[in-house]
Amino acid sequence: MSDVEFLMWVRGPGLVMAFAIFVFGLILRLIEVYSLGHKPDLAPAREVTPGSPWRTMFTRSAPADGLLKKAPVLYIGGYIFHLGLFITFFLFIPHIEFLRNAIGIGWPGLPTPVVDFVAVITLLTLVLTLTVRIADPVKRFLSNADDYVGWTLTFLPVLTGWMAYHHFMLPYTWMLAIHIFTVMLLLIALPFGKLGHFFTLFISRWYNGNNFARKGVAS
Repeated sequence: MSDVEFLMWVRGPGLVMAFAIFVFGLILRLIEVYSLGHKPDLAPAREVTPGSPWRTMFTRSAPADGLLKKAPVLYIGGYIFHLGLFITFFLFIPHIEFLRNAIGIGWPGLPTPVVDFVAVITLLTLVLTLTVRIADPVKRFLSNADDYVGWTLTFLPVLTGWMAYHHFMLPYTWMLAIHIFTVMLLLIALPFGKLGHFFTLFISRWYNGNNFARKGVAS
C-alpha cells in the first residue's frame, strides 16, 4: 500500500469504522452506567442544603486540601495536558476545517504558532507525568496496563500531529496518515477503558452531588 492509498483509507473507511466503534462503545458504556441502579433513599430530602449537583460538577475539579502540595506534578500537570489536548484538537485551524467539512460546524481557531507551542508543552507534560508515575512506588503499584495504554494512545496523536506539521522524520503524507491512524486507535479505545472518564466524569460528579444535596451535605 502506498502512502497516498494509506492516507485515503484512514481518512475514509478507516476513520468511519473507528467512529462507528466509538459511538457503539459510548452507547454501551452509558447503558452500563445507567443500568446499575441504586437502592431507594427512604430518608426525606433536606429542604435547606449547601450541596448541589451542579456545584459538585465543578468543585471536584479542584484538588482536595493539601493534595496540591503533596502531588503538584500530578495535579498541575493534569490540568496542563488536559487543557493542551483541548487546544490542540479543538482550536487548531486544520482540525476545525476537518470538523467543518465533516459535520458542517466550525469556529475560530488560535494562531498556528500558539497551538504548536501548546502541543510541545502538552507532550513534555505527558512525559513528566508518566515519569512521576513510574518513579513513585505507590503510583506504580496502583497502575496497570490500562493506564499505560491510555497514556500511549493519548500521547501518540499529539506527537504524530506535531511531527506531521513539522515534516519531521517521514514524508508528510506518511506522517499525516500515521497521525490519523493514531486518532483512530484513540477513538476505538476511548469508551472501553479508563479513558472513558471523558464521558462519565461529570455524570458521576452530578450524581454524587445530588446524593449529598439530598442529605444536606456540601460536596
